Amino acid sequence: MKLDCVDQIDAQRVLGYVLFMDGKKTKLPYPLEKFHAEVAGRSFHNGRFVQMMREKAAALQFVRMEQGTVTSLLEQDNKNVVGVQYRTKDGQQLKAYAPLTVICDGCFSNLRRSLCHPKVEVPSSFVGLVLENCQLPFENYGHVILADPSPILFYRISSTEVRCLVDIPGPKVPLVRSGMANYLKATVASQIPPELKDAFLSAIDRGNIRIMPNSSMPAEPYHTPGALLIGDAFNMRHPLTGGGMTVALSDIVLLRDLIKPVGDLNDASSLCRYLESFYILRKPMASTINTLAGALYKVFSVSPDDARKELRQACFDYLSLGKIFSGGPIALLSGLNPYPLSLVLHFFAVAFYGVGRLLLPFPSFERMWVGARIVLCAFGIIFPIIKAEGIRQMFLPTSIPAFYRAPPLSNWLLDPVESDSGLVA
Repeated sequence: MKLDCVDQIDAQRVLGYVLFMDGKKTKLPYPLEKFHAEVAGRSFHNGRFVQMMREKAAALQFVRMEQGTVTSLLEQDNKNVVGVQYRTKDGQQLKAYAPLTVICDGCFSNLRRSLCHPKVEVPSSFVGLVLENCQLPFENYGHVILADPSPILFYRISSTEVRCLVDIPGPKVPLVRSGMANYLKATVASQIPPELKDAFLSAIDRGNIRIMPNSSMPAEPYHTPGALLIGDAFNMRHPLTGGGMTVALSDIVLLRDLIKPVGDLNDASSLCRYLESFYILRKPMASTINTLAGALYKVFSVSPDDARKELRQACFDYLSLGKIFSGGPIALLSGLNPYPLSLVLHFFAVAFYGVGRLLLPFPSFERMWVGARIVLCAFGIIFPIIKAEGIRQMFLPTSIPAFYRAPPLSNWLLDPVESDSGLVA
């Protein structure tokens, strides 16, 4: 993947986030001091980016592009995947054979069931709008409004457009589209920054409101010879932090480095050996981003519970401290720091920061009780996510034999952000 895939689609540089809460705001820049000036996030129209990558792939000498709708995987008697069956635009049913079939048909994948344990959860939905010809309060930053009942996002996707995503908690959106406009005007408009309010209302009146479920699914693959799942078909997390593209591109670079030493893709034993290591080598980076996305969504959502309220306020105040207190979590969120232990340390530092605020200057029994519940609440939020990701795979990947089936670690694996593709969707 080359940087010109985003340079040619009016993609916008992203240098960090700004959090808004109860009239206060705090800027959280990416810690990019050690990197080249071009290293930054990118926000863009997803369809343009996908189309540009297809054009780049089609231009390669040994690539043949065919379009169609895949209807099923082709399997041999021993369940090895040997290709796909697909339908062309004119209705023809054709077959394509390959020693390795990469399945990446997105969050609504029809093919993943035979290749993984598809434990899909939908904690919420995003209601999407595009605001036109308006200025963000902080250009080149993603805006996260900690609203009631859950966050609202604003980020630029082109030089003239800003995408707004309003989170609606629950597995199903209770409002039909005709009632959504009234809900956005009556409940949401009053909670967004004044600079964006007129553009927000104009976008509602234009009526192009889209609703998308926010799916979450841990990666639990079967080891299927001849096939590999990747992208949202394989692993999803709440899109609050924009980490999906970061994980996907990280997986792609890792997969490239694993396959490079295989001289012949028809060498099934070598190929399977390396691909099994892929599922272990990707875990620290992917699980860190997945866990942080799920945990932050729960912390940032409004709750009637006093302990959850204190944890939410403590998180905002902790990030507002700046330096390592904001740089550490943002490095984790952006993939600059792929170490799960750092995530756990920062998460519980937030919890104990909240406890300390409660107990100073004079502790009381009631405050001590709420403080204890803050720690229990933090544990109850993060532990189920880590358990679903795999405790051993996240924190002790070197204890798993498949870790050593890979080729020698490349420089990218040792420092995963030294490429020019620091992308955030």
